[in-house]
Amino acid sequence: MTFKQAFFKIYDRKINAGEITFSQTGIKKDDFTRLCTEEGFVFDEETLEKISVTMKLTEAEKTMLSDTLEKDIVSK
Repeated sequence: MTFKQAFFKIYDRKINAGEITFSQTGIKKDDFTRLCTEEGFVFDEETLEKISVTMKLTEAEKTMLSDTLEKDIVSK
């Protein structure tokens, strides 16, 4: 699973459940667009830390993103 796939698995579930809105995540629109359109794009460390809080990520969700992030970086 790529970072993009893991992120959207979490993001879609939280959006559909009404737990968060896009504006609450604090993600810049251009970064979100890049995640959607650029193969291998990942958020910078500051954004990752911010969305961990704003998206109310569980430890399991943080681990899932971290694990996929490491794989994406290694594969580049």
